[in-house]
Amino acid sequence: MPTVRAAVHDDIAAMEALICRSGIDLSAGFYTPEQARAITDHVFGVDTQLVTDRTYFIVEEAGKMVACGGWSRRATLFGADRIKQQADPLLDPAIEPARIRAFFVEPWAARRGYGRLLLTWCTEAAAAGGFTTLELAATLPGVPLYAACGFEKVENIDITLPGPANRPLQVPLVRMRKTI
Repeated sequence: MPTVRAAVHDDIAAMEALICRSGIDLSAGFYTPEQARAITDHVFGVDTQLVTDRTYFIVEEAGKMVACGGWSRRATLFGADRIKQQADPLLDPAIEPARIRAFFVEPWAARRGYGRLLLTWCTEAAAAGGFTTLELAATLPGVPLYAACGFEKVENIDITLPGPANRPLQVPLVRMRKTI
């Protein structure tokens, strides 16, 4: 039976490794290999503010980390520490949606319900924090999960990242929202 616990700073290296495997392997069929590498190298990773806030979680099965992800009461919509360029202010739950952030699953553990488990855990925590709406920036591999869990597309987002030979490369994301 899987267990969920809050991530701690000592988990960061293991989470970063899981995120890299997930970002590359689970992007197949959704992104080109170049897009998968670019988004994994330049965007994916741990946002340590979520670990500090105790809103980033780990799913373990038989003592092994199989997934990680979280929610946030802060304004940043997506991305690891390395892409943050400004302060990350708190959101007002009365008028702003909580963020669902950085869901990643071990490739060998995909489609076993771990993402849905994390989403349920995060939704309940955000609701307990006074939020009535959730928002996220989904990667293309994540869109089917979020849509199946009641999220609706708000808009397409294209981010420009360094590609092969440092040429600009477009990587699509989808902003999605759900009322809870």
